[in-house]
Amino acid sequence: MSKKAGRYSYLIRPLTTCIDLIIINALAQVWFSSLTEGHFLFHLILSIGWLIAAGLSGYYEVFRHTKTVRVAEKVCKQFIFQFILVASYNGILDRFAEANELVGYGISIFVIICTIKFTIFFLLKYIRKFLGGNFRNIVLVGSEKEVDNLKSVLLKRTDLGYRITNHFFNLEDDSLEDLKKYLSENEVDEIFIQFSLTKEKNFLAILEFADSSMITVHYIPTQKDILNNNFAVEYYDLIPVVPRRVIPLDKPYNILLKRLFDLVFSILVIVFILSWLVPLVAFLIKRESKGPVFFKQKRTGLNDEEFWCYKFRSMHINENSDKQQATRNDQRITRIGAFLRKSSLDEFPQFINVFLGNMSIVGPRPHMVVHTKMYSKRVSRFMLRHLVKPGITGMAQTHGYRGEIENDRDIINRFKYDLFYLENWSILLDLKIIYLTVYNVFRGEEKAY
Repeated sequence: MSKKAGRYSYLIRPLTTCIDLIIINALAQVWFSSLTEGHFLFHLILSIGWLIAAGLSGYYEVFRHTKTVRVAEKVCKQFIFQFILVASYNGILDRFAEANELVGYGISIFVIICTIKFTIFFLLKYIRKFLGGNFRNIVLVGSEKEVDNLKSVLLKRTDLGYRITNHFFNLEDDSLEDLKKYLSENEVDEIFIQFSLTKEKNFLAILEFADSSMITVHYIPTQKDILNNNFAVEYYDLIPVVPRRVIPLDKPYNILLKRLFDLVFSILVIVFILSWLVPLVAFLIKRESKGPVFFKQKRTGLNDEEFWCYKFRSMHINENSDKQQATRNDQRITRIGAFLRKSSLDEFPQFINVFLGNMSIVGPRPHMVVHTKMYSKRVSRFMLRHLVKPGITGMAQTHGYRGEIENDRDIINRFKYDLFYLENWSILLDLKIIYLTVYNVFRGEEKAY
């Protein structure tokens, strides 16, 4: 989901997750008198257990269309899991609390965290309904009664925060061009399309256009469609809606897990490697050529936002650095730069980007801004790769598509690996890619120039 779609609401889940973890650990210190500062293992298990329970209960998967009763159900599941965890730890690993302390702890975290969760939930509804904030601009496509029913619900339920900016009734040639023009000229976050239109000849054209514009697509099915296709359905009031694409890194606990991994990994590299590598490489770079030690360049990141990407400077200062990628036998590359690029040491400053949150350890490699604009016109759905943070290394790079893009085949295949990563992310996949990256560096890569 694009950040623009929820404005700043994308910050709410990671923020509330951190607050929840602070509360459950702080109250443990308050209620359990025999729990000393040395019980690091308990706090670690308590925090990890909370995140695992959240994944199982869907505790943080609360959306603007989620019903209040569903939120209450998620809360109950979460606290049952958590209470069982604390009681089991107390009974099996370390006896640190009496029964009254356990009950008091359970009630206190239930009351405090429930208050915070429902306050945020209803506050957002109030903001949408009365202040007109936290909204999403949507377009409806279709003429069946299900589309009209959804339209009626969204117009009535202003607390959901959906603004219907336009309604197109079919995908015939003229309507398709009108729809494309409207999407190009206006800020649209989501499209809701009548499911039967997926059989139309122009349907794929609008899907590709939506993907290239990073617009989320939903389908509006009939009850017959749901039964025949076994869809995973979301309900907007009583109206069923089918999400087109499920991305693992849309889930808050996956985002948190990946971010924690990135932080720990980047801090270790910065402290134990960059602390001595930077002065050494700086001396070698300065000795050979004039100019800065670090090379920074605008790259395209998460949600098509630009950021400064850092590398060790491996070229002489030149005017084409922001337009022309490195090629074989490139005369701009210095002698020390050739070694840095061959060994991938030039990429190490990007661990600073990871620490700052611009990049991840693993993800699609970021392109220069000018190349992003160029490839988005040449490769269908290319902008989808910006739904996750760019990485120091990626799946495409470990499968032979590193370095210079020599033809359309290179960028198309690179995008295919990026799209697979986007739709199939797991922490184990990240670890595998890191292993393959290290293996390829020591084995040597033909396109590492």
